[in-house]
Amino acid sequence: MEHNIVKIAIFGATSQIAKDLIMYFEKSSDHELTLFGREPRVIVNWLNNVAIEKCYCVKDYASFTIDDNYDVVINFIGVSNPAQAKEMGSTIFDITYHYDMMILNYLKSHENCKYIFLSSGAVYGGGFNSPVTKETEASFPINNLSEINWYAIAKMYAEARHRALAELNIVDVRIFNYFSHTQDLSARFLITDILRAIRDKTELLSSPEYIVRDFLHPSDFYQLVSLIISKVVSNTVVDCYSLAPIDKVSLLATMKKEFGLCYKVMEASNSVDATGSKPFYYSKNTCANDFGYRPSLTSIDGLLIECKKVLYRTSPTTIIKL
Repeated sequence: MEHNIVKIAIFGATSQIAKDLIMYFEKSSDHELTLFGREPRVIVNWLNNVAIEKCYCVKDYASFTIDDNYDVVINFIGVSNPAQAKEMGSTIFDITYHYDMMILNYLKSHENCKYIFLSSGAVYGGGFNSPVTKETEASFPINNLSEINWYAIAKMYAEARHRALAELNIVDVRIFNYFSHTQDLSARFLITDILRAIRDKTELLSSPEYIVRDFLHPSDFYQLVSLIISKVVSNTVVDCYSLAPIDKVSLLATMKKEFGLCYKVMEASNSVDATGSKPFYYSKNTCANDFGYRPSLTSIDGLLIECKKVLYRTSPTTIIKL
């Protein structure tokens, strides 16, 4: 990988996945980061709390203008958990559009700038009755749309805008499942429900639904983003994936073996299903391989690394330079 210093603007720097990436950049690169958020003071406080040694510029969105000079813009603006997606409702359309257009207008004056947009596997719509592939088409109940569709459609609209601007260097990165020890444990995901049950020594009530998930580890996300930054890119999209997904039965059994999880399979559960049911929510579309992406961890390996940090209060991630 080339080690040229790259000027990177990060939108949505307060999001958890953005913070994880910033930590990796700080330890493993000399890139110049400018961190954008609605409340810069929140970002500054976080930088101080995690003892970031490098001096990164922090700004509000109004400070982002076409007079700036960035090599890459990464857009993390969106929702971070199902409950938040449900609360935001249809406003997700306006928020996604507003900041996306701000960056697209910048790119029209800086055509060599790369734009990495954080999309979602939810963009496929559909019921995910099987893992998605290169041939999978997006599917939405157009005559019966509801709030569970808003998040996915907002991402689909953004991706469509990007493909229509074929002359610009835009890469949409679809994340299906991601977990880090920095995750807010109050979020309503299966893995956070599991961790709360372990931490609080309570019994997890799980539905009998068979599901398969593919959890991306922060180190593999950093690898993929770094490759996109360092390579010559065109206008395209990639799906994220680990070395191997894991089904819920195996996940629960492993968490019981490793951490003493106590669980019971019930006919119904209290999980938040804000974006629809997804039995096989992962992708077999490995076109990220074209960038040289080679995931280093399986879903369960990545989860065990991060869960141990949560439960055993171990030291921060050891980051290996690529």
